[in-house]
Amino acid sequence: MTGTVIVGASLGGLRVAEGLRKAGYTDSIWLLGAETHLPYDRPPLSKEVLTGKQSPADTEFRTARELTDNGIEVHVDTPATGVDCASRTVITKSGAFDYAHLVIATGARPRQIPGADRLAGVHTIRTREDATAISAALDAASRVVVVGAGFIGAEVAGSARQLGVDVTVVEALEHPLERAIGRQAGAACAGLHARNGTTVLCGVGVDGLEGDESVKAVTLADGRRLPADLVVVGIGVVPNVEWLDGSGLDISNGVACDQYLRAGPAGVYALGDVAQWTNPRYGESMRIEHWTTTVEQATVVAHNIVNGDSPRVCDSIPYFWSDQYGHRIQFAGRTHADELVEISCGADHADYLALYRREDRLIGALAIDGTVALMQLRGRMMSGADDWSESTDFATTSFGADDG
Repeated sequence: MTGTVIVGASLGGLRVAEGLRKAGYTDSIWLLGAETHLPYDRPPLSKEVLTGKQSPADTEFRTARELTDNGIEVHVDTPATGVDCASRTVITKSGAFDYAHLVIATGARPRQIPGADRLAGVHTIRTREDATAISAALDAASRVVVVGAGFIGAEVAGSARQLGVDVTVVEALEHPLERAIGRQAGAACAGLHARNGTTVLCGVGVDGLEGDESVKAVTLADGRRLPADLVVVGIGVVPNVEWLDGSGLDISNGVACDQYLRAGPAGVYALGDVAQWTNPRYGESMRIEHWTTTVEQATVVAHNIVNGDSPRVCDSIPYFWSDQYGHRIQFAGRTHADELVEISCGADHADYLALYRREDRLIGALAIDGTVALMQLRGRMMSGADDWSESTDFATTSFGADDG
């Protein structure tokens, strides 16, 4: 039995396929996607696509001809419905695919709030169709409520404000982005909303939605009522693992993998939003929902399929970015720290740099408009040059010279 079946035709799946070919892999590659599109980039959906600066079609990574020329056989509109790891067979609605290696890259889907499915005007954003629908709704909207002040919610709010729409963001935690970067840094990021006219209501949850056929208002847990003709929900995601029920894989929080991204049965790997793997750099099991981590994991999986006798570990340092209101927020590392130290904090938290300390090591860094400094600090952590005293000295000097 030969060939690799990749379930999930998005960033991770495509990068594995291309990585295999680059490494000299000559067997068949089947890339199976549940959507009707060729692999496309998701980050622009909540920004450039919503504001009309980029068309949904422009987000495609490769043309059909480019994929075919690279020996990658893509099957769109072909969701996987099951896998038999013993016989090495993936089941889809269109038939079965036998494999020597299986790569699970099915990603995740947005969480939704109760009652949302009965009302028009309530959206999540994950696919091109989602972005197209929200973009069209923004053209006619006057009052938008965004539920969730994480990265997706903040980016949608920023896009809506660019179009001149009134926006209120509702967040159950005390600060925006608190779960991702901590309370203190989350408070700093709240300044971006305030400076751009977005109302942010923190520390309160959503009780329900009002409306007969279309949404008319959002009711909060404290009794407040927010009129709305468009609601966008960004409250996290759920890994797409249901199709793996009965496979024998551990899917309690995504697909459980070892440090090599192997999922247990021979020849099975997972990566991206759906993979929970043991990161030897931190000695932690983690599931990271970020673009850069997916790319790094795809490189590891492709290498390990081709070079099974000398596998690489996946010990990446988590890194993500978010573009909001014309500013770039970047974070590298981990937030489980003993202390957060602000190196720089300009007016209204512009030109912001904060470092996260665990014992005597630098374990994380956050920057707003400090691209060069942040990437240099990430490089130091990757190389092991993470002594706290040296890192703070370096950060103070490098941020002052940053090109912002």
